[in-house]
Amino acid sequence: MFPTEGQAPGSFAGQVWRKLKITLEMIKVEHSVFALPFALTGAMLAAQGWPSWRQVFWIVVAMVGARSAAMTFNRIADREFDARNLRTEKRALPAGNLTLRFAVAFTVVSAAVLVLAAWELNPLAFELSPVALALLLLYSYTKRFTLLSHIVLGMCLGLSPVAAWIALRGDVSRAVIILGVAVTLWVAGFDIIYACQDVEFDHAVDLHSIPGKFGIAAALCASAALHVLMLALLVMVAQMSGLGWIALAGLAAVAALLAYEHLLVKPSDLSRVNAAFFTINGYISVLFFLTWAAAILVR
Repeated sequence: MFPTEGQAPGSFAGQVWRKLKITLEMIKVEHSVFALPFALTGAMLAAQGWPSWRQVFWIVVAMVGARSAAMTFNRIADREFDARNLRTEKRALPAGNLTLRFAVAFTVVSAAVLVLAAWELNPLAFELSPVALALLLLYSYTKRFTLLSHIVLGMCLGLSPVAAWIALRGDVSRAVIILGVAVTLWVAGFDIIYACQDVEFDHAVDLHSIPGKFGIAAALCASAALHVLMLALLVMVAQMSGLGWIALAGLAAVAALLAYEHLLVKPSDLSRVNAAFFTINGYISVLFFLTWAAAILVR
């Protein structure tokens, strides 16, 4: 990682930049879109409007730092499993495109960025940042011993609106906690869909998942049930927060997208899992934010 005698002066910076690009591709940093809209929604509910740009900046920094630390640590923890799975064997660590040392350093820096952002927001956010980090890193090991790994992953993203509320107000409310639970159920539901791809591999290496335990058909039903419950909770939050028809119209559109997501994946055909997991859920999170932000601003 460090330059040796005879290397060109710019080669070290070039190597670091190349590894950074590989890391960002490995963790798919662009998929921060899943959680960031919910964090901003929590911030807007807390501020009863648009927060200051300084607050928005540090919330975004905290979210990117948190997700980067969690995803890179997940790739570190799962590197041996990834090397044995045909679907994941070409990821950066098992393929040798990235060193373990660099991945660890990137995780540490990302975690530090999260803590710094929390410190910049308010004292309670700073004090709770190690708790958030512990949950984010714990997820990587849960599949080894519990079927609830999907829920733990959901909690990692479900913390985002709650954390944003805490960052602005230094307390919590019932509405934002319910919003966090709804996000937890949404993420758990689509993670169950994603896990359907690895049923055979999970059985072979004794990893735990809902599809592995109960079969793909039952898992897809469980995912749909979680998403129905998510929508019910979001309706409750809209009512508690005094949001009007714009928020409810947004939820109707979200419900339609969730229905389409479930139509894309069938027990006999998992070829469109990536479209359901990445594309549709990205649309859901952005659409949710835009409609709820509008509802908050006009109420």
